[in-house]
Amino acid sequence: MNEIYQRLAEKLYKKNPQMTIEEATTWVELLWEDFESTRAKAGHDYQGKKLTEQIVNQWIDHYGPQLHEFVATNPKYKKMLEKKGYLH
Repeated sequence: MNEIYQRLAEKLYKKNPQMTIEEATTWVELLWEDFESTRAKAGHDYQGKKLTEQIVNQWIDHYGPQLHEFVATNPKYKKMLEKKGYLH
């Protein structure tokens, strides 16, 4: 699992120079957890790591360069990033 997170974090880091690699890793973890928990709450069966990886990969492709701006509109992510010490 760490290999998947690392690969996705490196991709996000390359797409968004505003982030450090540590921030990119945190974002990947948050996106991963958010996708899996949202699907579970919606009553969908677990489809495995491969599906989650594909979705997070798509989000990085589409939103990666602006992902750091998303914090301002989403208190959940802002709180998690503050907890990790990335926001003041």
